[in-house]
Amino acid sequence: MESFDALTSLVAGGGVVVLSGAGLSTESGIPDYRGPSGVARRHTPMTYQAFTRDPLARRRYWARSHLGWRLIAGAAPNAGHRAVAGLQHAGLVDTVITQNVDGLHGAAGSPSVIELHGRLDEVTCLDCGNLTSREELHRRLREANPEFVARVAAVNPDGDVDLPDEQVAAFRPVDCGICGTGMLKPDVVFFGETVPPQRVTRCFAAVEQARSLLVLGSSLTVMSGRRFVIRAAKRGIPVAIVNQGPTRGDGHATVCVDAPLGAVLPQLAARVGAGAPLKV
Repeated sequence: MESFDALTSLVAGGGVVVLSGAGLSTESGIPDYRGPSGVARRHTPMTYQAFTRDPLARRRYWARSHLGWRLIAGAAPNAGHRAVAGLQHAGLVDTVITQNVDGLHGAAGSPSVIELHGRLDEVTCLDCGNLTSREELHRRLREANPEFVARVAAVNPDGDVDLPDEQVAAFRPVDCGICGTGMLKPDVVFFGETVPPQRVTRCFAAVEQARSLLVLGSSLTVMSGRRFVIRAAKRGIPVAIVNQGPTRGDGHATVCVDAPLGAVLPQLAARVGAGAPLKV
């Protein structure tokens, strides 16, 4: 209770920047790799180098993702997302930096979101730079693979699934529909790929102008998110962490709350007088 009171006092002061991770989306049905609801991955995450250099790896990714991304597309914002949006509309949270690629902050009504690792519902051509919707690509892949039938054994947090090699071998990827030959890639940051520098700069600027940094549902295992916690701590900006289980940022935190976000965040929003925004 004492830690929740400290969290409430921090957020009530306004000027908050939120850094969210996969733990915020687990209650929307999207699995996480870590934490109490984490899943064990059966294959190595796709790297940018393998995706761009190995046609077989690329085929494997698109076959798996063609099936699994529908889980992401069908997910709806949960009470935690809506509470964050309510805090923004109440003027207490200035910016949300999310490590998630599911687009659920925007769907919940958050007006200012920096999607650090991109969005899974958009596809980019690595040759001509054209950006298209994942729905359009899904249609084209269905047309190119009318007889592709596979049983989904498990869905991974990044929206792909586990498939045996014989089912992957029957899948046919497609190239860019604009330039005709360009390599298509989901508009997300793969392992081994760097976040666009201008996006990182925006995040650092938001953190440095904040009165406090609120971390939600991230173990802060990778430096991509942890660097913002380190920067805040170096600047003397209070850091609050709400997560199930310990994180690699706990040593920098002013307050830590170990609890489900779907329960804590609506209580927090209610305590500071910030209800969820109405969806029109």
